[in-house]
Amino acid sequence: MKTIPQISLQQAVAMVKDGDTLLQGGFGMTGNPVHLMHALAETKTKNLTFIGNNVGEAGIGGGRLLRNGQLKKMIGSFFTSNPEAVKAAQEGVVAYELLPQGTLAEAIRAGGAGIGGFFTPTSAGTELAKGRETKILNGVEQVFIPGIRGNVAFIRAWKADTAGNLQYRMTEQNFNRAMATAADLVIAEVEEIVPVGEIAPESIHTPASYVDYLVQATLELDDLGSSATVSSSKKVSETRINMAKRALKELKKGDVVNLGIGIPTLVADFISDEAGIILHTENGMLGVGPAPIDGGGAMDYPVNAGKVPVTALKGSSYFDSAESFAMIRGNHVDVAIMGGLQVDEAANLANWAVPGQPLLGVGGAMDLASGAKKLIITMMHNEKNGDAKIVPLCDLPLTALNTVDMVITDKAVFEFIDGKLTLTEIMPGATVEEVREKTTAKFTESLS
Repeated sequence: MKTIPQISLQQAVAMVKDGDTLLQGGFGMTGNPVHLMHALAETKTKNLTFIGNNVGEAGIGGGRLLRNGQLKKMIGSFFTSNPEAVKAAQEGVVAYELLPQGTLAEAIRAGGAGIGGFFTPTSAGTELAKGRETKILNGVEQVFIPGIRGNVAFIRAWKADTAGNLQYRMTEQNFNRAMATAADLVIAEVEEIVPVGEIAPESIHTPASYVDYLVQATLELDDLGSSATVSSSKKVSETRINMAKRALKELKKGDVVNLGIGIPTLVADFISDEAGIILHTENGMLGVGPAPIDGGGAMDYPVNAGKVPVTALKGSSYFDSAESFAMIRGNHVDVAIMGGLQVDEAANLANWAVPGQPLLGVGGAMDLASGAKKLIITMMHNEKNGDAKIVPLCDLPLTALNTVDMVITDKAVFEFIDGKLTLTEIMPGATVEEVREKTTAKFTESLS
């Protein structure tokens, strides 16, 4: 068995050249090769094209390269997790390209597999599909996405053997596994290097043939950014709790369910072990449990899609981002519960951007909206200024077309029955008259 060279951080970053395309693994700061990124930030290397789910956090990971002015372009799915990335995009300091999270993962996987590109239904009919080739395949509009490769990939694994085989920990597979296959030069930052043979063959996630160099670097709590600890919980209004409990009624034993950020997250607080509901998180986990009661962070626990530490229930499993979104696009997620900005009479959803602002943070919303078997939207019935959110036609940037099955607001429950928006339930404290007054979309009524 070959032996992979073990090099220093400084030797590793010296291999990155001006103008290179750099793939950086991680989801937020978990599974992030933060030591390699910080060492690169100490160099004069510039004009880099950065590819990753997000550009670290402010001043951490890729965020440090951004702050230094070393990036000329960023390609990712959720830049809004770093306010400095948002500012750089708004001011035109850095060019950017936004891809849905699952599309980004699959493009990297395709690039690593020698595939030129692929068609996906995700983003069809939205702003992100503009300028791209589209085709109707199997009766569904699909968007062509080229495969992605880089000059250099910085990835993070928990353990490596001297041959270069890698093992990831918990939800740290994320983008690392695909990126390990998709660059001309792959450098793995690892917590521990063990003799060959100490990692059981069935426990190896990335085979040695993909890895060129190893760098040992010990993870510290500060390296994890906002995922270092569980944030103290905020008081939640009774209105939001009622909406979460109503959404829970739509779930049945054995369902695989993905919960979005905001009100949908609250649903998890009311799921009992006996319910038998399996929570999925798009960064690579089935069987998500509640937040750790000891306040521990990502050093000791997996994280969910909100980058919040969680526990793993019995029977949980971990996988990478590409496989996670294959589950979503392949209709293996039974229910997705997401927040919304607008839903219209045609069951179209807008939930990720507002007019006049850069399109900087789509994440996994488009994949989930088009891929889950059932889509439930939870949102307040009206904006703070009174504007309706259930409207005749969405005028905000679309997330997905004709995909919404149910809308739960603080005032009512609507379902799409035979393709028609139908009022089926009034929420506590609301009246039919109020719902009629505050809804601009046309709907039928089927109240029991």
